Amino acid sequence: MADMDVRNKEVQKTLQGLVEVCRDGQRGYLEAAEHITDPELRSFFNKESLERARFAGELETELRGLGEADAAKDSGGSVAGAVHRGWLDLSAAIAGDDAVLSAVEQGEDAAKKAYEEALREPLPASIEGVVRGHAQAVISAHDHVKLLRDQKKAA
Repeated sequence: MADMDVRNKEVQKTLQGLVEVCRDGQRGYLEAAEHITDPELRSFFNKESLERARFAGELETELRGLGEADAAKDSGGSVAGAVHRGWLDLSAAIAGDDAVLSAVEQGEDAAKKAYEEALREPLPASIEGVVRGHAQAVISAHDHVKLLRDQKKAA
């Protein structure tokens, strides 16, 4: 029984970390949408922000299923995420859309890494399926942002 409690706590910690990453992404994409001049990019960033909010909600549901009472408590994201968003504000003011795309790509690099690390942890099958689905969407968004950034640079 004690082993199960320890395992449950480890899974909770992994999921809590991913919720924080999703909240950072949600806020980061909103911040990017405010600073980008291209309306199509603004729409994409807003869509991704909503998707990260949905991911956080799904992970919080899994946490509640594991007995985490404060699963829906909004952590406000991480300190690193707040610093990154501050840097995005400054760089957007100085360098424009290129800097915004670079900042978003850096944020996606961090999210991708967090999901890859989470998937190396032993997770219950149902939770692993949720995390794997999120990870695929994060990788797709990362690759799309990287492509957009590369296209902007080439233009």
